[in-house]
Amino acid sequence: MQSNHSSPCIKELSSFAVTSTTSSINDNDNVKDCDRTHAGSGIYAYWNIVCCICGVGMLGLPQSLSKGGWGAVVLLIISWWMTLYCSLILIRSLYLPKANDEKIPTRLVSMPAIAKDAFGQVGYWITFAFQTTITFGLATLHFILAGANMNKLCQGTVAEIGQVPWTVVVCILVAFPFIFLKSMKDTGWTSIFGALAILTTAVICVVVAGIDKETRSKQQESQQLNAVHQNIIWQSFPAALSNISVSFSGNVTFPTIEASMKKPQQWGRVATTSLTTCALFYIMVAVGGYYVYGESVQNPIYYSLPQGIPLIVCTCLITIAVTASIYVYLLTLTLECEEMMGITVERRGRVKEFILRTVLRSFTVFVSGVVGCTVPYFDLLMSLLGAFACSTTIFIIPVMCYWRLSGFRNKPIYELAWGILIIFFGSFGLIFGTWFAMEDLIRAYQNN
Repeated sequence: MQSNHSSPCIKELSSFAVTSTTSSINDNDNVKDCDRTHAGSGIYAYWNIVCCICGVGMLGLPQSLSKGGWGAVVLLIISWWMTLYCSLILIRSLYLPKANDEKIPTRLVSMPAIAKDAFGQVGYWITFAFQTTITFGLATLHFILAGANMNKLCQGTVAEIGQVPWTVVVCILVAFPFIFLKSMKDTGWTSIFGALAILTTAVICVVVAGIDKETRSKQQESQQLNAVHQNIIWQSFPAALSNISVSFSGNVTFPTIEASMKKPQQWGRVATTSLTTCALFYIMVAVGGYYVYGESVQNPIYYSLPQGIPLIVCTCLITIAVTASIYVYLLTLTLECEEMMGITVERRGRVKEFILRTVLRSFTVFVSGVVGCTVPYFDLLMSLLGAFACSTTIFIIPVMCYWRLSGFRNKPIYELAWGILIIFFGSFGLIFGTWFAMEDLIRAYQNN
């Protein structure tokens, strides 16, 4: 595909990707689209992406700045641009299936399916393993966090039954409606509530932190509460890079979200607006938290806030947000498994399809709950696995598969340079993220 642009700027790359993604539906008549009979509007897709991407990790970004200094904001902006570009070419790749025995090839259904067409069975299973690690692992982490928050909210009452029992309760509450979800369109309303909850939490944290700064300013001389800032902290800059590089993780859900859109040609607009929303809130929280608390800021930021009603409200909203995002992650996982196992109405009939879907999804929630309640240091283990899987699926796989399916030599030189830079960025995040996560896991076991 040719471009009339001559300068290698980000605007050109984004414009190129949006154009190619938009035209992939209208111009490629040789690819049969997926069934969109019950698809929804792009608004639902927008909220699904915001709920999925703009999660609890956003509240840990001020600590990333405390490790890298103000210069880490540049990493955050670069990560936003790169993730946006990769999200566009990822969906573009869905409409570039390899020729097969069918008269009209069909749109690919997921990132593993893209990797299969690009690199064969090896690519499929590697990508499927990464996708499963992200979707199952993050859902399990959110079960744990929701259970811990519920127990904390009930502290001092008869409902304080412990983190594990509350995690089981959350699993049961999630499992029942989860059985009846057919596509990402059905998660639209829960995602709206979840996204609004996390965005409201971000606003509360910044506002309360600003108020707290005035209080701390009055106490600086007597209690030495002045915040310490640095422009760049080179020795811990890799740690900031590893955290920020995966701050936009969740793109494995994008093919499923795009399939739920009535007008898939709007994907470029939906992806741009949703990821930009996330980026703006990321910058607001990261800069505000680091500015007020400096190197002493905690993860998540609301742990740095004074005790009181705002902290309780934030805990309630975070619980809502993580519970809502569980549906997005688990639905991505189970829809892929159902496609693989042939659990569809066309193949099994309505009754048998419903029974098999109920068994599979109940079992998935059950295993997730068991893992969350029994595996020690699961959060640290997930950080290790997630560092490898997230960096690969966000940056490396989309670019490599897009080049493989659409061609390498037909790209303008600046787009190839941008793609190479993305692969290097993802590789650095993978290496440093795995390294620091392994150190944390080893340290936790040694201390125990």
